[in-house]
Parts: sequence; C-alpha cells; structure tokens
Amino acid sequence: MQWTEVADPIAAKGEVVVAVVAVGLNRADILQRKGFYPPPAGASEYLGLECSGVIAEVGPDVTDWKVGDEVCALLTGGGYAQKVAIPAGQLLRVPHNVSLIDSAALPEVVATVWSNLAMLAHLREGETVLIHGGTSGIGTMAIQIARELGARTIVTCGTQAKVDTCLALGADHAINYRESDFAEEVQALTDGNGVDVILDVMGAKYLEPNVRSLAANGRLVVIGLQGGTKGELDLNRLLTKRAAVLATSLRGRPVGEKAAIVDSVLEHVWPLIEQGTIKPVIDQRLPITKIAQAHDRMEASEHIGKIILTMTPADHV
Repeated sequence: MQWTEVADPIAAKGEVVVAVVAVGLNRADILQRKGFYPPPAGASEYLGLECSGVIAEVGPDVTDWKVGDEVCALLTGGGYAQKVAIPAGQLLRVPHNVSLIDSAALPEVVATVWSNLAMLAHLREGETVLIHGGTSGIGTMAIQIARELGARTIVTCGTQAKVDTCLALGADHAINYRESDFAEEVQALTDGNGVDVILDVMGAKYLEPNVRSLAANGRLVVIGLQGGTKGELDLNRLLTKRAAVLATSLRGRPVGEKAAIVDSVLEHVWPLIEQGTIKPVIDQRLPITKIAQAHDRMEASEHIGKIILTMTPADHV
C-alpha cells in the first residue's frame, strides 16, 4: 500500500464529494489488498468501505445536502483517500453524541447488521440469535442491535477478555470457541432447541455446526468467508428443521438497495445511537500513515470493536 497522488473525484448526478476525516477499517479491505475481493464494476479501485467527513461538493440533483455538512457514509470503495464521491442516498448525518471521527465506525457495521438481522432474518423479540466473532466491529454492533430488538444473544469469541467484553455489551451468553464446541454449548444453553438466527462470518468452516445449532424454522445468515468458501450441507437436516441458509453481501448491491438500507437504519437505529443506547465500540484510532499496522492488528484478531484511520489536518490543505 502506498500513499500517492491521484486525480480528485468528481460528483456525478446524485452524488456528493466528501473531504474525508476518518475511515473505518473492515476485513474486506484486507481481502481486497490481497487480491481476493475486487471492487464491483465502476467502483473506485481504492480501499475503504465507510468514512466520515465534510461535504466539499454537491453534484446535480442533490437537494438534501449542502457543502459543509458533516456526514458519515457507506461506500463501495475509495475511503482511503482525502476525497471520495458518494451517492447521496448512502450518506448519514453524524449523530449528535458521536464525534465526526468516531462516526466513521458506524455506516458499514450498522448497515450490515441491521440489513441482515432485522430486514433479512426478521429477528424478533423473544428469539435467540447466535453471533460469531462477538468482539469484531460487526459483532459488537450486532450484540447491541439484537439486544434492542429484544432477542436473547449468544456469541462466540476467542479469549476470556473478549468473553467479558461481550457480556458487558449485553450478550446473554459468550462461548470461548477455543475451549469448547460452540454447537454443543448452544444445545445446552437452549435446552436442545437451538437458535432462531445465526449471524456468521466464518462460512464453510462453521457450516455444519451452524446448521446443527439451528432451531426449527431457523435462519443462518452468512456474511463472511473467513473459514473458507466450500463446505458440505446436510439438506436432510435443513429440511427436517424447515430452516434456511442465506448468504449476503453489502458492497455489490445496487445504489437503490443501499439507499433503502440506509433509510431503514436512519429510521430504526440512528435514534438509538443518538440516545446513547447503542454506541460504536472503538479499538484504536490510527493515522492513515499507519495503515500497515492497522491491517496487521485486524489480521491477528487483536482488536475489539472498530479500528479507525484518521486523516491529519495537513491532508486537507
């Protein structure tokens, strides 16, 4: 990765250009850096799927935003830069009780968690959800959103310190997957019934134990492939449980779908953030010049919550 001079982005119809103040780091950035997750056709080739900053330019047909507005935004790419062009429907106002820098930790995780738990899996009050990677950016947000939906939450994580963090965030149970079989623990915690929803970032490695952990009419939502892409699926077990396996990604969705997710987030989750009921969990704030250190920390799974990369004031001169 090199910090270098490139052409300024231009706001097309329905877009704004944002002067970036901070960027949220995601595992997708690491995959793209390694050549495993190329950007969708027409998207910026630069890394970065969420940012915060100040609107510097407003393109044609944008009426709800103006130059100088402080925003955070869901991106298809391009966040690792001083400026980025963004469809106006993917902008969110900065919550009044979250700093401009820390708001960079919100768009990707909130949109991912809400669209999958609430909009796709229809997690309801009284149901039980299993969240893998409980102390990741996704995990820490999923615990809080599931809690506010009235669900019982079980999470997996890899150390006692992470177990304690998940419980402090509101998880009902936290399983150290290094010390026990999470599928067996789930059966014990649910009296053999299983969980209604699973939010999974592992993919193939967890496919069999995830299906084993589902309750009748359960929904397994796969949003990551850290444990591989190909696994064996027991269709008979799935049929017997009348269960479903769903797989989604956010980055490649059409602009209109992303705007609909953002609108739903603004309606249902943003008020909870502004009330302080849901909070971004920040692991570290590092300058963009320490990007290699930030990637190394995430790859080693040393982080708890979001890693934020900040631009220095000189970057905007």
